[in-house]
Amino acid sequence: MIDLKTGDKATRAKNIQRCKDKGILLPTFAQMRDPETIPQKIKDELSGIGLWDVHSRNLFRVTWKNEPVEKGGAYGPVNYFELPRELTGTKARIGAIVGKWFPTGAHKVGAAYSCLVPELVTGRFDPTAKKAVWPSTGNYCRGGAYISRLLSCPSVAILPAEMSKERFEWLKTMAEEVIATPGCESNVREIFEKCIEIEATRPDAVIFNQFDQLPNHLWHYSVTGPAMEDAFEAMKRGDERLALTMFSSGSAGTLGAGTYLKERHFGTRVGVGEALQCPTILENGFGGHRIEGIGDKHIPWIHNLRDTDAAVGVDDEIAIRLLRLFNEPAGRAVLVEAGVPSEAVSKLDLLGISGIGNLVATIKAAKYYELGEDEIALTVFTDSLQLYGSRLHELAAERGAYDRRQADRDLDMLRNLSVDYVLDMNHVDRRRVHQLKYYTWIEQLGKGLDELNAQWTDHRAYWGGLHAQVGEIDRMIEEFNEEVRG
Repeated sequence: MIDLKTGDKATRAKNIQRCKDKGILLPTFAQMRDPETIPQKIKDELSGIGLWDVHSRNLFRVTWKNEPVEKGGAYGPVNYFELPRELTGTKARIGAIVGKWFPTGAHKVGAAYSCLVPELVTGRFDPTAKKAVWPSTGNYCRGGAYISRLLSCPSVAILPAEMSKERFEWLKTMAEEVIATPGCESNVREIFEKCIEIEATRPDAVIFNQFDQLPNHLWHYSVTGPAMEDAFEAMKRGDERLALTMFSSGSAGTLGAGTYLKERHFGTRVGVGEALQCPTILENGFGGHRIEGIGDKHIPWIHNLRDTDAAVGVDDEIAIRLLRLFNEPAGRAVLVEAGVPSEAVSKLDLLGISGIGNLVATIKAAKYYELGEDEIALTVFTDSLQLYGSRLHELAAERGAYDRRQADRDLDMLRNLSVDYVLDMNHVDRRRVHQLKYYTWIEQLGKGLDELNAQWTDHRAYWGGLHAQVGEIDRMIEEFNEEVRG
């Protein structure tokens, strides 16, 4: 469970005074889930604040329900995008909730906030003496650096050196320190090694490792899950059922939303996609890939394998080719001529590379399970093209100008996605993958074997007990805010 009992009263009091001096208030999980419950005074203040502005009131924009505008937006329905069948080629309808309209352009600000706030309200984290270290394969360290700045906490961002130029340029304006570790998205081990080094040599550093932080799972269970349910209800036209939810491996945080939906929609399958070039779940594999933002070569501590029904391998070449098809003028022209509604084509920049990977995995799984017209599949578009513009320029330099001939090939590839590399996981498959945690987390990083076993054998008590902590965290946040208001 998240430790809500251990704390330091003196540091907590200091944190309260610091927030009072800087005018910082903290949103609750309930407010992030339903921003209409946010006080009107805060809503009024947000009317003059940009979505990415470094302003503490943007903590109250850590929600899937921001108005989709760059500045001064209020709240509204959940941001989602239904992909037309002319594009997906599936009988089932496919939709996704959209991460672009979070501050920083990705939903990882939610996971970062949920990890840091319990440490602040208990007094375990002292911003005057400690730095928050955010290790990730991309968006999480961006979210962590941003949330830290809003909470007036110094931060250190760690991410692989081969991530997009946009990420590094922005991070240099936000974090006190940016560390580039060797390799690409799948080089998670190098990130862990840097964390071990920092813990051993820098007593002022506190590591918020998204791969083992239970609040990461909890935020997605409590906020992303209900947002996806709202999207499902908005898409429904009759008696359609939620048949499938698909997430990428990454830190496994978003899979917490899958647990939420499985509890409320009987028979819903939860799938996890991973790069075929590093098929960790499918084949205990290794390698490097180009689907930015999903870490590999290990099973995250917070991955609830009991609620994982399928694993889908996605060739990163497919994701890269679709990035161009969806965004190059020639690609968009071919899509419209092929019958894809122009309104949908104009929104395809809502998909970043990992979002495209999620879409491909969802299509493959929908075909594999032969989902019908009365069934809906949902996924997540973590971020958007906004964070990958340089990749299009790099691809043009690498492969030449994108023309209609290539667009025709890529559309044909999309419409004929195969169902290979789809694993329909049985009980033994789930247990096998769960046990892969042992090498990384028990042998290398010192986690407890009893907790590893509890995640599997006592899974209802373990995960259910974690989910029950939301109310207690919200109560602590409210008490903290009351003292800040004085």
